[in-house]
Amino acid sequence: MIRLFDLSLQLNGFPIKKAKAELDKIVHFSEEEYASFLENKKKEIVDFHLKNNSFYRELVGNITVENWEDLPILNKQNLQKRLEERLSNGYSKNNIYLNKTSGSSGTPFVFAKDKYSHALTWASNIMRFGWFGIDFNHSYQARFYGIPMDFIGYQKERFKDFLTHRFRFPVFDLSDEILEKFLQKFRSKKFDYINGYTSSIVLFAKFLEQKNIILNEICPTLKACFVTSEMLFETDKKLLEKQFGIPIISEYGASELDLIAFENPQGEWQVNAETLFIEILDENNNVVPHGTKGKVVITSLFNKANPFIRYEIGDIGILDEKSTPQKPILKKLIGRTNDVAILPSGKKSPGLTFYYVTKSIIEDDGNVKEFIIKQMQLDTFEIEYVAEKELVSEQIQKIKEAIDLYLEPNLNFTFTRKSVLERSNRGKLKQFKSYL
Repeated sequence: MIRLFDLSLQLNGFPIKKAKAELDKIVHFSEEEYASFLENKKKEIVDFHLKNNSFYRELVGNITVENWEDLPILNKQNLQKRLEERLSNGYSKNNIYLNKTSGSSGTPFVFAKDKYSHALTWASNIMRFGWFGIDFNHSYQARFYGIPMDFIGYQKERFKDFLTHRFRFPVFDLSDEILEKFLQKFRSKKFDYINGYTSSIVLFAKFLEQKNIILNEICPTLKACFVTSEMLFETDKKLLEKQFGIPIISEYGASELDLIAFENPQGEWQVNAETLFIEILDENNNVVPHGTKGKVVITSLFNKANPFIRYEIGDIGILDEKSTPQKPILKKLIGRTNDVAILPSGKKSPGLTFYYVTKSIIEDDGNVKEFIIKQMQLDTFEIEYVAEKELVSEQIQKIKEAIDLYLEPNLNFTFTRKSVLERSNRGKLKQFKSYL
């Protein structure tokens, strides 16, 4: 069988062979080798951006950087400038990997990765899934994710799914009739693993529980289930293990960075220390001792196109006392949960559906800074947003059309422009909240 997955990366200009070789080298470093690798990489990436990135130079200002601690903390608001203003010299839209953050933290922006650093992201994914016997070139994935609804976007995703050997279960409608169709696919297809949004996969497990069905009894090829993008609560994890009959693995990542932590076969949430450097800091940006909670601050060691240096991701976490620089263990992640919306027709849609809807408002011009969506009644929603300019009627019309398409028609939305949005006591912005 051709290694379609690797081939498609290679053809798109992502040097996956080279990335796999480098990652393999990093993983096998001795403790001393790793320590010097980390110091060199940190210095190298800071020097690179100070030399080649005017946005980063401006952020650092006129201070002389003696120590790592002197470097400023970069936050999402800093990054809400046009991409052109943030790209390093030598990079343009033609030689980068370009994407948008999900805005699941309510603060969306466009970002870039250089092609090698994106290849390393894939090499790291391949390695971690490999811990559970999953091979992206051959294993068949049941993917619980959204999908663009416009014709071209839809066909493109489906083609990508074909190349990467996955079958997509769109999560915009998770009513019982749809879940029944999902179930039929598991009866007829030989899936190796499940991957997707936590809340959608949990809804599927609850459906199986009602029907008294254990998934790997009807689909015995299943080896593992990987949940992402939202918190997996202990009770839900037990439900998934019971209804699926396979290991449930939590991953924690951010599209603009990489996989941040991934549950290893020992059940520890192992932090990616190969391509990232993670710090847990207090309010005054001092490193806290292991075992203490603080804000998660991450440095991307390889991304030259955009600086992600001491980047505050908007989550609160705790590193385990037994963490070492080479093998940090995330003890707990506090933050990032999403509600499910229940609509007048009885349809259930995960809060993340709204991310696909609101993506249509988020232009690269950085006008909309933050948004949250509140469900006030079955058919009534409020969108509160912070923006330099009020949304115009065409934009609102565009959002309404997207909502009709992704959710259902005849929902009422009000749009309120605010100067600030309310946050949780952890300072986290919850993008979707249901008041039902």
